[in-house]
Amino acid sequence: MRVVFLGAGEIVLRTARVLAERAVEVVIVESDKEVIEQKSEQLDCGWLHGDGSKPAILREANPKQTDMLFCLTDNDQTNIIASLVGRSLGFRRVITSIRDAQFEPICLELGLEDTIVPSAAISRYLADMVSGVNTSELSTAIKGEARLFAFAMNDPDVHTAGDLQLPSQSNLICFYRGGVFHLADRDSRLHGGDELVVLTHSQNLRELRDRWEPEFNKNTQQESS
Repeated sequence: MRVVFLGAGEIVLRTARVLAERAVEVVIVESDKEVIEQKSEQLDCGWLHGDGSKPAILREANPKQTDMLFCLTDNDQTNIIASLVGRSLGFRRVITSIRDAQFEPICLELGLEDTIVPSAAISRYLADMVSGVNTSELSTAIKGEARLFAFAMNDPDVHTAGDLQLPSQSNLICFYRGGVFHLADRDSRLHGGDELVVLTHSQNLRELRDRWEPEFNKNTQQESS
């Protein structure tokens, strides 16, 4: 397996060290030559000096031979541009890290579905720990193109799960009412304000957001303009 990272931050270095121990080939693209000189002595992996958002640099990383490209610099715009360039060059899977959650719907609009917001992920993880939830069990179960999409039910014309008219390869798996968990089936009665959790293919995320989070998308676009 071969993985390419953009940026040589602490998370990248720690992850690269673990992957190297697992015999995964790792390449790190870094724009600061001094950082490469310092860190290359601590980590046995491949290094490329340059701007990872430039097509010429990413081509040197051998896209066709790489399984995953992680865009993890400390600049959201650089990560987004690099992700788009990487996808166009043929990287099999591209993961985009953004610090500002306002960019998340934009990433989805651009088709960057493997987008992570570190602060949001950590906060959810900590909240789950407090609640006694073992998040590692979920992470091993949700694989490939499967995604979870959660939203608040606010459509007065929807009375049962069957009325949701979800896209293909999507199913309502559970909902919360007043904080109480309920498993769902097609006949489950739904109320306004219920929190619904849908298991879906990643290709459906944009459609689901457009339908169930229109105000969120509208407000985010206004704030970013």
